[in-house]
Amino acid sequence: MAHYRLKAPLTDEDIAQLYVGDTVTLDGIIFGVRDANLIRLFDKKVDLPEDLKPQLAGAIALHTAPGVRKLEDGTYEKVSIGTTTSYRMDRFTRGLMEDYGVRVIVGKGGLLEEGSQALVDLKGCYFTILGGSAALETTQVEAIEDIWWEDLMPEAIWKFRVKDFGPLIVSIDSHGNNKYKDVKKVARKNLDEILSEI
Repeated sequence: MAHYRLKAPLTDEDIAQLYVGDTVTLDGIIFGVRDANLIRLFDKKVDLPEDLKPQLAGAIALHTAPGVRKLEDGTYEKVSIGTTTSYRMDRFTRGLMEDYGVRVIVGKGGLLEEGSQALVDLKGCYFTILGGSAALETTQVEAIEDIWWEDLMPEAIWKFRVKDFGPLIVSIDSHGNNKYKDVKKVARKNLDEILSEI
């Protein structure tokens, strides 16, 4: 296992060197997405704003609906930027990657089979952030640089500039390794052994 410090957006080389169990610290730009904006994009077929689309090539998407405060000048300051459970948004993973060029998802709890396979097919990764770490995450967000679909607040699309964001755990890699599947296999084996002894 290795630790990498990467700058977003990521390159093919960045992704290819990562394997399950590695850790990553991020600098650069990440985009906050959540159920409401993904439903609007994929289920309701509302196009992304034109100024946002080119920014998503190689991008990192963070599953979040942040706590923020709107300032008098119309910008936002951070209050609490935590991460939400990813598998609820699993079905949007392939579309984010195929249609818009997103390369990495950051969230909690992993992805289901469909989203995990999209990462393998399209050469992406899933980074796990530990639950309960919103206070730390918030300090690692330097600024909220932009917002789209503000009417969905707090499930708008957010542009965050981060520094020292992490450490994040590579839990699904582009090579087909999946830590969540590995843990389930071990748990199933242990359960079977326990049941056989009863």
